[in-house]
Parts: sequence; C-alpha cells; structure tokens
Amino acid sequence: MLWAGATIAAAAFQVARNAFQRGMMASSGPWGATLVRFLFGLPFSIALTFLAILATGPERIDPHFGIAFWWPALLGATAQVLATAAVLQAMHQAGFAIGTALQQSSVPLAALAGLIVFGDRLSPLGWGGVAITTAGLAVLVWPRDVGGEGRLLPGVAFGTLSGLLFGLALNGFRHAGLALEPHHPFFAAMASVTLIQAVQTLGLVVFLLWRDPAALRAVIAGWRGSLGAGLFGALASSGWFFALNLAPAAAVRSLGVIEMPIAAVAGHRVFREALTVRQIFAGIAVCIGVVMTAGL
Repeated sequence: MLWAGATIAAAAFQVARNAFQRGMMASSGPWGATLVRFLFGLPFSIALTFLAILATGPERIDPHFGIAFWWPALLGATAQVLATAAVLQAMHQAGFAIGTALQQSSVPLAALAGLIVFGDRLSPLGWGGVAITTAGLAVLVWPRDVGGEGRLLPGVAFGTLSGLLFGLALNGFRHAGLALEPHHPFFAAMASVTLIQAVQTLGLVVFLLWRDPAALRAVIAGWRGSLGAGLFGALASSGWFFALNLAPAAAVRSLGVIEMPIAAVAGHRVFREALTVRQIFAGIAVCIGVVMTAGL
C-alpha cells in the first residue's frame, strides 16, 4: 500500500500549495500564481530526481524518451497548467474549500477523459458514481451567493473545468511514467515531474512575456514567499506521480479526496470560510460517488 501513503501525503502538500498560490492571486493574477507552482518547484524537483537516481542506482536505470513518453506527458502538462489556473480562479470566486471540492470532480471526469482519449471502459457502478458525484457537486454549491457579489456560478464553471483537466492530466502522467521506466517507479515519477515542470515553466514564462509582463515581474519580485508554494508543489507532484506509477489513476484520485476535509479545515482557519450543513452532506455524497467511480 505504498501508493496510498504517497497519495495521502500528496493531498496534504497540495492543500498547502493551493493556500500559498491563492494568496498570490491579487498581485500576479491566475497565470502568475500558476507559474509559481512550476517555476519555484522546479529546483526541488531536480533535487528529488538526483535523489531518485542515487537511490535506484544509475546503472539500473533504462529510461525511454520516445513518443510513447512525450505525447501523454505534453498532454498532461498542458492540461495541468490550465487546470491549475482554473482551480485558482474557482477558489477566488467560490471560496477555498468549495474550489477544492469542485476539483474532486476530476475522479468521474477522469473516467470520461480516459474513455475518450485512452479507451478505458466504465462499468454500471462507475456510471452510478459519476451520477452521484455530479449531484453532490450540484448541491454543494447551489445556490450560495459568495460575499454578495454573485460570483458562485463562475466559480462552479472554473472548478468543474479544473476537474476535467486534472482528470486528463492524471491519465497522461500515468501513461508517461509507465512509458519512461516501468521497472523503477520512484525514478520514473521524479524524472517525469522534472521534465514536465521544465516544459510548463518555459511555456508559461514565454506566455507571460507576451501577454502579461507585469505578472511575471510580480512573480519574480515575490520569490521569497513563492518558495513555500514551490516546495509544497514539488512534494505534491512527486507524491501524485509516484502513486500513479504504482496504482491506477482512478484509485489514486479516489483516495486523494481526503484533500477535501483538509481543505475545509484550512479554509476555516486560514481564510475564515465556513461550510453549511447542506454543503457538508453534499461533500459526503461526493466522497461516495468518487469511491464508486474508482472502485472499477
């Protein structure tokens, strides 16, 4: 059950990273805050990759950097960048805990993405899980006015979009890691994280240089505060990638729903957010739905 421990740790690190990033939205916007995750996480990922090489033994590693690795890696990288920006926007619009809960829609949406892109099949139980999760998410966020500003529906849209994109990314990362080095999952996970983060960092830097240089300057100026987001981001990504190299994406994401209660506590303590009784029961329904979906 090594993958389970890696998943739980990744979920906790991800909540910490999201909290750091959410606080950067005001100064650098969603794309700048998204860049923080990859740019400042890259040095830590490189260090973890060297650790994985030493732990595995350089002479035992036989990586394959062919098209079988790069096409799912690039698909996952693009989806993850867009998903990160979307979930940060959802948290900004609908609140930290609600945005995190909407992100859990990646479990059933990952099943749909897997069906369309990778040819994965769903059982009747899986479709039942999709239905329950969707209903739970609808009840979770309907109809609550956030701060009297009517920002809930955009938050729901961004949160659900992030779930779809994260689901697509999970499938891509799993296939990329297995193609890179199927016999040494720790090395495959760390090396995949580093290569993908390097691509994501380069792409976002070029994009911000073109579209929003001020956001890029804000990211660089706030480098001290960004180191925390980078560290937790690298640890979270490493945990997810390692778990995905040991277990199917649906099982990993299902256990990762433990992120929801962690985020609820963080949202209450850090951002002074509160959940209603209705939203708590709806969150429980979401948990049941994702477990059904992942138990295929």
